[in-house]
Parts: sequence; structure tokens; C-alpha cells
Amino acid sequence: MANNNNDNKTMEEIGRKGGEATAENHDKEFYQEIGRKGGEATAENHDKDFYQEIGRKGGEATAENHDKDFYQEIGRKGGEATAENHDKDFYQEIGRKGGEATAENHDKDFYQEIGRKGGEATSENHDKEFYQEIGEKGGNSRSNQRDND
Repeated sequence: MANNNNDNKTMEEIGRKGGEATAENHDKEFYQEIGRKGGEATAENHDKDFYQEIGRKGGEATAENHDKDFYQEIGRKGGEATAENHDKDFYQEIGRKGGEATAENHDKDFYQEIGRKGGEATSENHDKEFYQEIGEKGGNSRSNQRDND
């Protein structure tokens, strides 16, 4: 039998060396292209439920391995990246869409409940002067709005 140099290597070692050799021969565009093709092939073979399930599993696995600080950090980074790439119109549009989607899924009782909870939370964190200040700002804003109409 021929002597095979791979006899003493683990599959992990063989795979690592193969990956390194491939990486030396290909650039970023190569990997983007095979990723695109793989994504298209996967999309043709799977439905919405498949993606929801793998998303759920991925979220659970991530939650098991990370703490609150991790999520705060990625949220901060994502917010900064989004803010750098979008203007006021973008945020108005996604806010409008989110509001419409929420309105389609909830009734008057839902809005009363979240309003009550928000009011309670706000009153626990602010004093009389806070309410006087926001009342004055709201009155001034309304007055300016009437002047412009």
C-alpha cells in the first residue's frame, strides 16, 4: 500500500491546510461570488419558515454565549453605522412603516396600556419642573404652528 502523508493528520488539520491553500489562491471577490451563489441556491430550496427557524436557533445560541454588555455594544455599533449611512428622511420613513405595522396589529386597548405604562415610568423619573418645562415647550411649539398656518 502506498504511504500516505495524511495518515497521521486529523481531518481538522487536513481541512485547515486545504483552506489556507485555497485562501492563498483566491481573492475577496471569489469568496463573495461563491457566497452569493450559495445564498441563491439556498433561497431556491427553502421557504420563510426555514429562515425563521435558523434565525431562532442562531439567536438562542448567541444568547447562551453572550451577556447584556455584548448586546449593548453591538446595538451601539449598529446604531452608529446606521446613523452614518442614513438621513432624517430614512428615519421618518422607517418610523412611518413601523407605526403602520404596529397599528395593523394592535387595538385601542394596547395603546392605552402602553401609554399608561409610559406615563407611570416617566412620572417615577421626573419631577414637577420637568413637566412644567415640557408643557411650556409644547405650548410654544403649538403657538408657532398656529402662527405658520
